[in-house]
Amino acid sequence: MAKIISQKMNRKFLFFFILFSFFFLGAEAKAATLSVGPSAGAFTVDSTFNVSVFLNTEGQSINALEASLVFPQDRLHVVSPSTGQSIISVWTAQPRFNNQTGRIDLQGGIPGGINVSNGLITTIVFRVKSVGVSTLKFLDNSKVLLNDGKGTDALEQKINGVYQLILPPPAGPLVASETHPDQSIWYSNTHVALQWASDVEVDNYSYILNEEPVDMPDDIGEGLKNSVVYRNVSDGIHYFHIKASKDGAWGGITHFAVKIDAAPPAEFPIDISPSPRTVRRQPSIQFITTDALSGIDRYELKIIPLKLQKSENPGKNSDSQPFFIEAQSPYISSELELGTYDVIVRVYDKAGNYREVAQRLAIVSPIFEVIPGKGLEILNVFFIPWMWFWIGAGLLLIFLIFISWRVYKWDKSVGLRRAKKQLPEHIKNQLEELRKYQERYGGKILFLFFLIGTMVFPLQGILGQQVELAPPLITTISRNISNEEIFYIGGKTDSPETQIIIYLQNLQSGETMSQIVSSDKRGDWFYRHNTFLASGNYRLWAQSKILDQMSPPSPQIDMKVEQTAIQFGVSRISYETLYKGVSVVLFLLFLGLIGYILFLGNRGRKKHIQFSKEMGEVQEALRRGFAILRRDIEAELAYERKTRPKKSFTPEEKAKEEQTMKDLEAVEQCIGKEVLDVWETEHSE
Repeated sequence: MAKIISQKMNRKFLFFFILFSFFFLGAEAKAATLSVGPSAGAFTVDSTFNVSVFLNTEGQSINALEASLVFPQDRLHVVSPSTGQSIISVWTAQPRFNNQTGRIDLQGGIPGGINVSNGLITTIVFRVKSVGVSTLKFLDNSKVLLNDGKGTDALEQKINGVYQLILPPPAGPLVASETHPDQSIWYSNTHVALQWASDVEVDNYSYILNEEPVDMPDDIGEGLKNSVVYRNVSDGIHYFHIKASKDGAWGGITHFAVKIDAAPPAEFPIDISPSPRTVRRQPSIQFITTDALSGIDRYELKIIPLKLQKSENPGKNSDSQPFFIEAQSPYISSELELGTYDVIVRVYDKAGNYREVAQRLAIVSPIFEVIPGKGLEILNVFFIPWMWFWIGAGLLLIFLIFISWRVYKWDKSVGLRRAKKQLPEHIKNQLEELRKYQERYGGKILFLFFLIGTMVFPLQGILGQQVELAPPLITTISRNISNEEIFYIGGKTDSPETQIIIYLQNLQSGETMSQIVSSDKRGDWFYRHNTFLASGNYRLWAQSKILDQMSPPSPQIDMKVEQTAIQFGVSRISYETLYKGVSVVLFLLFLGLIGYILFLGNRGRKKHIQFSKEMGEVQEALRRGFAILRRDIEAELAYERKTRPKKSFTPEEKAKEEQTMKDLEAVEQCIGKEVLDVWETEHSE
């Protein structure tokens, strides 16, 4: 018993030892830290500051490291890196920096290893080029290798730096801007209004607006006015420099930054996965773009249904309209109902400019969907319970069996006609002619009837194809819709929470419809109709309204609603559903006809080959019969002319001779020159 208890205790000790090694000893494999110091601070434009890179090995011995850092090249400029006091004794590659790409690379080793808590790797001197927020960040390829003979990477943490880059403090007049008050924020307004004042009495001011962060205005005075307006200033960061003079001596300079970005973000596509037409109820929506100046602030997304939803009451407008929501790419939508949607993505930059892109999305159902225990659903429109499905399948099977039986009877009748030796009509006509000639000229061709009568002719087998309110701005509209898709419109107003009157005129009937919505606190407004529009051409416009004051009408927009649905009272059948139903029926019929045609075609081909062979023999026999008939007629004419003088012929005999000559010409036409030549050659031999 004691032995068993001892074994159990040993197992428990081994288990806890493994856990301890995993959580504590194993954790030492990744514990080193790379950091920069200072990690934060504020520095003025045109000044320099030092940033040091430190290593903390967390009690372990390391013998090599590789560190890569990136910085914004438009705001910082590396003057030089210093390695004089570095813990790195052997640089495998000299420290490299690139001010065009904004990258610094450090790579070195320490023979024998080192254990430090705050070891200096290098010191980098930066010069500030422009205002803004700057980061100094370690890249993912940075490594700290243990002195364990295996080169184990021990880097666990990277501490980056964030720095505020500002203009030098004012040394001259105090400057403010009504249009661009915050020097750190981007604005879309291209008109810059600046005001200044001095706390002492001055004689003159000199100022300039350019793109240099630190600059000195010339000594030519601009006068004592204390404001200026610059219009249509280009995008970018501009700096206003001003100084004042007193008693002919110029004082210090004040620098003021103005950030302008009036351009919207770049164009971009909306990618819907797996495709814009999908059976997936929760598609993935991807979108990404860039902004050259202020940068991307946020994305907003709206999914607008173009079909009536199950929860909606047709003919009654609902106040619950889809709103824009802030989203990140990729965006997985909530489960959508079957139907058509417009996916609209707006991207805003940090200056407030935005770009809007739309993409049509169709959620469709499979043609056939089996519902276990219930039945078969077709196109998500028709539902067939299993009982009726099997009844229909049985009836269809009976119908196919009946058609097969009829085809079988037809095929059998063709065989019977062939067995009974029924001749084609034109062959019968030729035989009848031979009988007439036989009665007229003798019985020398009776053997032909026996020859022809012994043949089989399956011809039937192949017979048978004010302070004017500004008018509202319309930015979003469903231009390309059909009479089975919902109309929507949206835009912006200059004033928040303003009433918007939307007018929609049918150009065919002249009827005009109006709807009223309100803009939100940001001035955005949106309206979605809850019934389908009749097909035709429409004209729409909008007006703003505050109390009794109305704005001028907005520019008119023409829109066309295509007819893609057939309407029966309140019911409508879309052409798409109709086409799908007809397509399924036609497809099934097509498959049946192909099978039927292939079967009969194959059998008819065989019968046609046999028929052609037999008909060739019949035609040859008939030609030989007519050839014999011609020979006999010529022999009879020659005999009559030889035995009797021509003058002794009676009128009746002359008429008979003329008829005989006509018959001879007719026979020659039936025979054909080639057959006649062959026959005469054979008999001359």
